[in-house]
Amino acid sequence: MAQRPKAGLGGADAAALAQGVRDGDRRALARAITLIESTRADHRSAAAALIRSLLPANGRSLRIGITGVPGVGKSTLIEVLGLQAITKGHRVAVLAIDPTSPRTGGSILGDKTRMERLTRAPDAFIRPSPSGGALGGIARRTHESVAVAEAAGFDVILVETVGVGQSETAVARVVDMFILLLSPAGGDELQGIKRGIVEMADLILVNKADGALVDAAERTRKDYGNALHLLRPASAGWTPKVMTCSAREGTALADVWSEIEAFRAKLEASGELGTRRRSQALGSLWDQAREAMTAALRADPKARHVIERAEADVAAGKMAPADAALRILAAFKSTD
Repeated sequence: MAQRPKAGLGGADAAALAQGVRDGDRRALARAITLIESTRADHRSAAAALIRSLLPANGRSLRIGITGVPGVGKSTLIEVLGLQAITKGHRVAVLAIDPTSPRTGGSILGDKTRMERLTRAPDAFIRPSPSGGALGGIARRTHESVAVAEAAGFDVILVETVGVGQSETAVARVVDMFILLLSPAGGDELQGIKRGIVEMADLILVNKADGALVDAAERTRKDYGNALHLLRPASAGWTPKVMTCSAREGTALADVWSEIEAFRAKLEASGELGTRRRSQALGSLWDQAREAMTAALRADPKARHVIERAEADVAAGKMAPADAALRILAAFKSTD
């Protein structure tokens, strides 16, 4: 007798799960994201049905991505911003992308333990998710997780990246506003931050502008403000600002939120918000298409033999990776 899938993770449960999400059931939302993140073939089919049924409820939130190196204060800032948004009548969902454990595949860190006050707020939902080895600071299904959180009635979605280097730009493809968080430092830090991530930022915040670091924070703000004049902004209708703040003390966070609201108003008025949303959807399409094609290729018996042989030849130095890729592509075409 076939074993029935777990509740919320099988195709038969997709409709009930979608209704639970629309009703704002937190447990249903958590199970829905677990379903979306699953790599099992039957779960992928159920996840597609779930997303399809939730499409009419999408697009109603402000999606904000926040990145920065470890220790810069991302979690503290997100907690304070989230609490501030709640006081203004918003419902806040935090999707925190954590590094993946090479042993268990789960999250190494736990952002819920670093956002205790926000975790207890009735109008907040926090979901740590493992990156799963995906590059760019986000997880493979972040775009879909955002959509599900929107369908559950959360109108402010904060996406916290892994924050482990200069490749944290993929988040800009799944959010409306991209915020780069910096620590107070001298000119050396300006040299260490790559141009790409600064160019993509819609707002740059120099955090920890308190105590003995106030002057250093102001110097960093001026350095980056001068650097922005040499770069093309991510949006033709928006000029990014560099601001100082202190998430720990709550300094200037009201000004930060005002800037976020001004950004959304500007993009809505110009129509660029819709353009960014369409770009996000297309980016997700091709990310998933590549993943699906790779999975189908590896699952095909004929192609699998070619892949194994190509991998062995590349590992042994007998074949260049580019030639091996062409061989695998030929095998993929021959399976049609």
